[in-house]
Amino acid sequence: MIYYIIHRFLYAFPLLMGVNILTFVLFFVVNSPDDMARMQLGQKHITQQAINIWKQQHGYDLPLIWNEKADNPIAETIFYQKSVHLFVFDFGISDSGRNIGADIKQRMWPSLAVALPSLVIGLFVNISLALMIVLFRNTYLEHLGIMLCVMLMSISGLFYIIGGQFLLSKILLLVPISGFDSGVNGIKFLILPVLIAVISGIGSGVRWYRTLFLEEVEKDYVRTARAKGLSETQVLFKHILKNAMLPILTGIVVILPLLFMGSLLTESFFSIPGLGSYTIDAINRQDFAIVRSMVFLGSVLYIIGLLLTDISYTLVDPRVRLS
Repeated sequence: MIYYIIHRFLYAFPLLMGVNILTFVLFFVVNSPDDMARMQLGQKHITQQAINIWKQQHGYDLPLIWNEKADNPIAETIFYQKSVHLFVFDFGISDSGRNIGADIKQRMWPSLAVALPSLVIGLFVNISLALMIVLFRNTYLEHLGIMLCVMLMSISGLFYIIGGQFLLSKILLLVPISGFDSGVNGIKFLILPVLIAVISGIGSGVRWYRTLFLEEVEKDYVRTARAKGLSETQVLFKHILKNAMLPILTGIVVILPLLFMGSLLTESFFSIPGLGSYTIDAINRQDFAIVRSMVFLGSVLYIIGLLLTDISYTLVDPRVRLS
C-alpha cells in the first residue's frame, strides 16, 4: 500500500509539469506581457516606458521559455521563475499585488460552505431517486421518472439560478437573492445556491445512478438474494447499492476538486467570495499568476482524489488489491 501511494505521488509530478506547460502556452498564446501590463495599469494611453517598468517589477521582462543571453537559459525565464515554486505550494504574489496563498486560504471556506452540502445532499437525493426508479422499473412510474430527468437535463443551469432568484428571493422573499456572511448568519445565504445546485444535478445524476443499478439487477448474486426470500427493497439497499459503490466513488472524484475550487457560475451569480469567483475575476483581469495557481491547485486536488478513490476501492471491495 505504501509503495503504491509513493508510486502514484511520483507519477503526479510529470503530470503536473505538463499541466503547467499547457496552461503557460495557452495563456501566452492569447496574451503577451505587454497586454497584461496594459490591463493591470488600467489606463487608456500608456507609454511603453510604463509598460516596461511594470514588466520589470513583476518579472515579465524575461524571455518566456528560453533565455539565450543568460548563463542558465532555462532558469532565467518567465516559465521557470513563475512555475517552479508551485511544486512547494508557494503561490507567490498576483500581478495585482495580492498574496495568492492568503487569498486561497480565505476564499476556500465560502466555496466549501456551498460545495460540501451540495455534494452530500445531491448524492443522497440522486441515489435515493435512482433506487426508487429501479424499484418501480417496467412501470409507468419509471417512464415518468426518466422523462422528468431528461427535462431537467435539458434546462440550462442559468435558468435554475435566475428562476430560483426570481421565485424564492424576489417573489416569495424567503431567502436573500445574493451575498455571503460568516457563521450562523451565513446559512440564509447558502440555502438558495445549495438548493439550485441539487435540483440542477438531479436529471443527470439520477439517470447515471439508475444505469449503474440496472447493470446489477439481473446479476447472479441478485437472483440468489431473491431466492433466499429477501424483499426487493432489501436486495436494492443491501446488495445492489453496495456492489455499485465502485463506479459511484469514481464519479465522486470528478466532483472533489469543485469542493475547494468552487463553482464559477454559482459563485459569480450569488456574489459568494469563493475560489470560483476569484478565478473568474483573475481571468477578466488577465492575472496570469492567479490563473496558473488555480489550475495547478485544481490538478493537485484531482490527483489526490484519484489516489483516495483507488485506496477506498479496497475498503468497498475486498477483491481489489493494491500492489
